[in-house]
Amino acid sequence: MELVAVDIGGTHARFALATVEGGRVTHLGEAVTLKTAEHASFQLAWQEFERINGGAVPSACAIAVAGPVGGEVIKFTNNPWIIRPAMIPEKLGAEKYIVVNDFAAVAHSVAQADDAHFLHLSGPDQPLPRAGTISVVGPGTGLGVAQLWRSGDGGYHVQPTEGGHIDYAPLDGIEDAILARLRKRHRRVSAERVVAGPGIVDIYETLAAIEGMPFIPRDDKAIWTLGTSGEDSLAAAAIDRFCLSLGSVAGDLALAHGASAVVMAGGLGLRIKDTLVRSGFAERFRAKGRFEQMMAQMPVRLITHPQPGLFGAAAAFAQANRD
Repeated sequence: MELVAVDIGGTHARFALATVEGGRVTHLGEAVTLKTAEHASFQLAWQEFERINGGAVPSACAIAVAGPVGGEVIKFTNNPWIIRPAMIPEKLGAEKYIVVNDFAAVAHSVAQADDAHFLHLSGPDQPLPRAGTISVVGPGTGLGVAQLWRSGDGGYHVQPTEGGHIDYAPLDGIEDAILARLRKRHRRVSAERVVAGPGIVDIYETLAAIEGMPFIPRDDKAIWTLGTSGEDSLAAAAIDRFCLSLGSVAGDLALAHGASAVVMAGGLGLRIKDTLVRSGFAERFRAKGRFEQMMAQMPVRLITHPQPGLFGAAAAFAQANRD
């Protein structure tokens, strides 16, 4: 069966044709990326994709959205679009459809992606287990967290969570200072405040204060760029510290989920993959006291699929409509 897979974020909407069979994605076509700011509504962006595709598209769709799903109206934080799921058949001509949270789509992508789409980060360098729970953790604008449970016979279930909002737990004096800085603005500091993309600003400024260094106030995008390029040693140190904290949080989530493996996901994870491998991420992931040996035996991998949102949206549709 053919369908249109869609992945909608604040800045871009991505479309691709996909083929599913027997609950699995068998083909994902080339992605078409449109800027949300250049289209007044999702329906108009859909029509642009139809035009680019040469006319008619399949009468089924799978839509991953960056935000909560399940209500009568889906609104976006960073773009003015509104989606009313009940009107999808009328507006898009889709007889079958599914709307899923974007990080739930990523977890579906983890469930169905080939082993070649995973990079080893920590623990045994082996394929992900076919049975049991896998924690899926994705630092981006926020911190996405989901549980993927595999039955061992090819079946699986995705459970979205709000695990990114667990309390942040510092492990040393530097992280105590980061927490103290954040507590000036937030009564409760969640893990997402530190190990999501915007958190790099507070890490950067805390390190500058510890060093007694003057610094130019920068936004998170500038710090990530300067740190990954090596142009700014303070920004690079902030990214190293980010990786340490991310390892701690990922390990905490794995313990809470009873996981047998962890998959890191998200565009930010891909961007810093080389730093993650070289950093203290793995050591921090394992540093769980009496459970350190158990954590050392847990595979931690990074999904490298080029379009996990699109692939995962199609996978979610395949699971919901499997024979």
